[in-house]
Amino acid sequence: MEIFQIASLGIIATTLIILLKNSRPEFTIYISIITGVIIFSIILKHLVYVIDVLRDLTIKANIEITFFTVILKIIGTAYIVEFSSQICRDAGENSIAMKIELAGKIIIMILAMPILLALVDLITQILP
Repeated sequence: MEIFQIASLGIIATTLIILLKNSRPEFTIYISIITGVIIFSIILKHLVYVIDVLRDLTIKANIEITFFTVILKIIGTAYIVEFSSQICRDAGENSIAMKIELAGKIIIMILAMPILLALVDLITQILP
């Protein structure tokens, strides 16, 4: 199972970071970033499968594809924000991580506007 590969990779990377933290601290952030990219590349094919299944469900449920696209952008933004803010935290930059998270929340809010507007439009059509 791939989870054992991912867990093993994480444990090895963490051990390397702990060993290098005192002697070569400049390498620790590189190990963290490379490990994250490798883990993401391992799970990428599963993510593609999930997106395909969600797309098929959207088509079968006759939901407008625009909403599906917006939801995928929101999910992608959330993952990117989480990944990048955790890298900043690993490097000891909590302030930058918090700013990335704030920017991500604002971008998600902007991305969600078409869904919110469609919902408001639907409510106003239902109410007299």
